[in-house]
Amino acid sequence: MKHRIVVLGAGYAGAFAAGNLARRLSPADTEITVVNAVPDFVERMRLHQLASGQDLAFRKLADVFAGTGVRLRLARVTGVDPERRTVAVTGEDGDGELAYDTLLYALGSSVAHHGVPGVAEYAFDVTGRSSALRLRERLAGLGGGGTVLVVGEGLTGIETATEFAESRPDLSVALAARGELGAWLSPKARRHLRRAFDRLGITVHEHTGIDAVEPTRAIAADGRSIPADVTVWSAGFAVHPIAAASGLEVAETGQIVVDRTMRSVSHPDVYAAGDCAYAIGENGRPLPMSCASAGFTNMQATAAIIARLTGGEIPTVGLKYYGNHISLGRRDAIFQMVDGDARSKPWYLGGRSAARLKAGILKGAEWGIAYPTFGMPKRRRRLATAPDPAGVRVAA
Repeated sequence: MKHRIVVLGAGYAGAFAAGNLARRLSPADTEITVVNAVPDFVERMRLHQLASGQDLAFRKLADVFAGTGVRLRLARVTGVDPERRTVAVTGEDGDGELAYDTLLYALGSSVAHHGVPGVAEYAFDVTGRSSALRLRERLAGLGGGGTVLVVGEGLTGIETATEFAESRPDLSVALAARGELGAWLSPKARRHLRRAFDRLGITVHEHTGIDAVEPTRAIAADGRSIPADVTVWSAGFAVHPIAAASGLEVAETGQIVVDRTMRSVSHPDVYAAGDCAYAIGENGRPLPMSCASAGFTNMQATAAIIARLTGGEIPTVGLKYYGNHISLGRRDAIFQMVDGDARSKPWYLGGRSAARLKAGILKGAEWGIAYPTFGMPKRRRRLATAPDPAGVRVAA
């Protein structure tokens, strides 16, 4: 009987991982199934562009995995039973169940409401294609002079506010920041960011927490009322509660606690990658939820799965966060390097050069998804006769 590998999610982490597994494991011994709720690969890092009214081409997952041997199951994951090694799904064909021998959990994250009243009912977000399209439709219906408030001063909030201000100069765009705008950037990069906000006419409400969202305004922690025909919530990410409900060991964030090889510390048949993995980086801190982290963790997870199944030595992939790329519209950006403690270095790259670099990274990531088994060897590795999952040595 073939070894059944099930990958949950076909985002940046899951799609890359499925391609790597198909490229390096023999189909005579393994069968790989990817479960995803939608038929397309969604470039999450470009969803703020989609919401602003730009047209993006979505690549069909059926085309991505065509000829790779990877099976695609279009369904939504509703539960995981790690004791029985099964995944419950629901889709157009109704409810079903998939059995696995090895599970790679890569379901990603969604917007974190933080329990703020009115966010679920009235706010919009750009963490998924359906939510980005809902926001796109709402913005299209706003006439000149409409007001948009972006809540959150992280990467998503900054990119969303600047994209909207550039694409829709007829709108009044504001951003609510709990602290100082760009406080985590180097001084020069912070000045660049403020100049970009001034150039685009974005109003910044610093040291402003939002305690409630209503249909036409947001209520600040100090009681102020901030007008907003549209409130875009970008105040962090949250993982789906499926992992916690399954009995897998999770952190307070709901992320799956994994060891250095991205293997669940409670269930050795389960691996996690991407935003849903609580992985400790080389600086001793949890990796941030980001596309970069998805790349590191999926490479480590697939390397570990392959080594354990084939009886090899597990290589260690570097888990170091190098910096942040922040788009400021289509023609401006900031690339900020960080040190081993995730503190910004004095040097940064800004302007058109940084924008071109960011565009190249996005294009490279999309190309990698489009050709998941590029460079596939003619001979792929066979499984060990009796692999011992607990007895494989990890490379130093």
